[in-house]
Amino acid sequence: MPFARLATATTPTCHIGLGLAAIARPGYINLGRDEDLGDDRSVETLRARTHELLDAAYAQGVRYFDVARSYGRSEEFLADWLKKNPHVDDVVIGSKWGYTYTAAWTTDAEKHEVKDHSVRTYDRQRAESAELLGDRLDLYQIHSVTPDSPALTDRELHARLAEAAAQGTTIGFSTSGPAQADAIRAALEVTVDGEPLFRTVQSTYNALETSAGPALAEAHDAGLTVIVKEGMANGRLAAPHAPDALKAVAAETSLGCDAVALALVLRQPWAGVVLSGAATAGQLASNLHAAVVDLDDGQLSRLAELVEEPRAYWERRGQLPWH
Repeated sequence: MPFARLATATTPTCHIGLGLAAIARPGYINLGRDEDLGDDRSVETLRARTHELLDAAYAQGVRYFDVARSYGRSEEFLADWLKKNPHVDDVVIGSKWGYTYTAAWTTDAEKHEVKDHSVRTYDRQRAESAELLGDRLDLYQIHSVTPDSPALTDRELHARLAEAAAQGTTIGFSTSGPAQADAIRAALEVTVDGEPLFRTVQSTYNALETSAGPALAEAHDAGLTVIVKEGMANGRLAAPHAPDALKAVAAETSLGCDAVALALVLRQPWAGVVLSGAATAGQLASNLHAAVVDLDDGQLSRLAELVEEPRAYWERRGQLPWH
């Protein structure tokens, strides 16, 4: 497992990863992007900003970087950065397949990404990822598995993924939607030649959406590395959008709402890597303070009251505009 590398890291931030969904394409659903990125979102401008963010992350102890075929040019930007920094040999690189980016570098596309979990899409996107990342790709995940995803039952696809695993690539999956727990438990049952196929799971878990928690604990107990995404709820848990209870706890800690929100996730015993979705170096620095936040029982109790019903949470997420 490539994540064994993190076990030897001594920095408190090594279990915070950096996801490039918000910085490697001009449009995304995170709140506050107009302020974060401004008007100049050309390919070269966002490439430079991505590289600055990667520099800052690595310098501060971040050792997991997360991209996807559908995150604009995230794989390309990361591959360029790795080539510029050949001394960086202690990071873990994860990407995802299953969505195709279709926005053509605009913010107002009718569709920004198209989902397809077929073998044909896997073959095409695996080749695309390999061309950019080569043997630096440690982890390849099925993007956004839901309980009805054909990826859970397609034996030909499972055989392809098992071949990749035999060649040294760790195979994982991510989840989304109100039935994440069902998708996780179904994926845990997938085997090839009697052996579990998946070695990692990446799911949404945050102060507002905790429904996947018990299933993620089961996945951890089954030996999977758990990666947590959207710990900031696409900006809903960052100032100035954060709920009053979160703002109050943040004030008590003298740190940002973002650090408290991510600390709440980091303290889960099953959380192997918690992703920062920072779009600026300042946001990243604030996010990384999560590693030193200490929350008491009273603060945890107040934050627990923020939990929303899963369908309401995901319905609201689905209504967030692409900025």
